[in-house]
Amino acid sequence: MCARNTSSGCSGGLLAGGRRGWLRGERRLAARSVAAYERDVAAFLAFIAEHRGGAPDLRGLVALRTADFRAWLAARHTQGLARSSTARAMAALRSLYRYLDRRHELHNPALKAMRTPRVHRALPRPLSPEQAEAVTATVGELARAPWLSARDTAVLLLLYGAGLRIGEALALRRDAIGADPRTLQVLRIRGKGGKERLVPVLPVIGAALAAYLAACPWPLAADQPLFRGARGGALHPSIVQERVRQLRVVLGLPESATPHALRHSFATHLLAGGADLRVIQELLGHASLSTTQGYTAVDAARLLRIHAGAHPRG
Repeated sequence: MCARNTSSGCSGGLLAGGRRGWLRGERRLAARSVAAYERDVAAFLAFIAEHRGGAPDLRGLVALRTADFRAWLAARHTQGLARSSTARAMAALRSLYRYLDRRHELHNPALKAMRTPRVHRALPRPLSPEQAEAVTATVGELARAPWLSARDTAVLLLLYGAGLRIGEALALRRDAIGADPRTLQVLRIRGKGGKERLVPVLPVIGAALAAYLAACPWPLAADQPLFRGARGGALHPSIVQERVRQLRVVLGLPESATPHALRHSFATHLLAGGADLRVIQELLGHASLSTTQGYTAVDAARLLRIHAGAHPRG
């Protein structure tokens, strides 16, 4: 295998189980991130093979010069790939070379000289408090059965009232909410990269979960998914997304109103209410405070709009 043999071609070997296990175990990347990194590295290796006239071995990767990396970046630019995509690909390469450095003591200083393309981060687009309340109050009216109504209400309340990602909410097991959800105070959530966090549960969420349990016609074993589809299987995210699309029509909401926008709304409304940014970071499960700081820009923009509309000289 290429990871142990520095003189043989290694386009496939670098994507073998050892590095994948390192990404999941030591880097704690989510499965989707690992898959994306593998695609990015495979595309890079294919480019280098064509650029240099042959598949590189480990020594060949270490010997790459700044000009080689710049040629790769130029090729991506010519293909019209987005800066965000190239930034992720750069992160994949840095991860690859970090792995070679730590596991095989092979260093390439040229990559360190490369700068990651700057990516313009779009601001989160939350709903207003009135819109978010209307979404959670109205979604139950769209279902064709009372138990589905209770389910949809509980799911959207978890997104807005607890700031969960849709995948986190649908990954909850029955035993996560206890025998009586009305007494539930904290949820233990496993987020991206397997990182766990504790999320406080509002009484309205506990009541909605209890109503769903009472109405659900399917047996809910302790270690099985909490939220079920109409036929009893695990609830699919597309069902929740479709419900929110229907709500956009019913309530006249913008296209930016999605299940994830409820999570943005959770954070933005907490910030507007005076919550500490570090606390919001913990509640959302962000690895970096810089990600959470995006909500300060949202709140500042809202204040500017209010000022412009209310000030006599606005």
